[in-house]
Amino acid sequence: MSMRFASISLVVLLFSGCTLTPDGPEQPDAPIETRVPTVTANSTDGRDLPNELSDPRNILSQRSIYFDYNSFEVKREYQDLISAHARFLVANRQLRILIQGHTDERGSREYNLALGQKRADAVRRVLTVLGVHEDQIEAVSLGEEKPKNEGHDDLAWAENRRGDILYKGEY
Repeated sequence: MSMRFASISLVVLLFSGCTLTPDGPEQPDAPIETRVPTVTANSTDGRDLPNELSDPRNILSQRSIYFDYNSFEVKREYQDLISAHARFLVANRQLRILIQGHTDERGSREYNLALGQKRADAVRRVLTVLGVHEDQIEAVSLGEEKPKNEGHDDLAWAENRRGDILYKGEY
């Protein structure tokens, strides 16, 4: 019985430091990676992106998937949007995307970076289940660093909790 108690205690101790809590004390800042767009002979530089991606009448022009507070679950309402991007990427195997995970300003920097990554990974997982090749997708977190809305209220926070899909040439 004491061996079982020791095992359980060890598991509790190991996982107690792994939880994500937005109200925890601030930790020292983690480094932020700066990305510079690169163009190779066989990649697109943004000028050659298909028109569907910028036509406001086309669902592919919509690039943001919004999340609930403290959540990285892709909502059912974004199924059609993600499915459209998946079909487009499957049909255009040469295209690459970057999914940027974002959070609102609440929570520590580390918490927000982790949550933003989980949001980007959640969108990536749905796309791969729908047939998009892993090598077409990169998922990164920007945390709270690039808000869509600079406000400090529920409306602003809701706009900032998102995953953005960017096609190669746009990042």
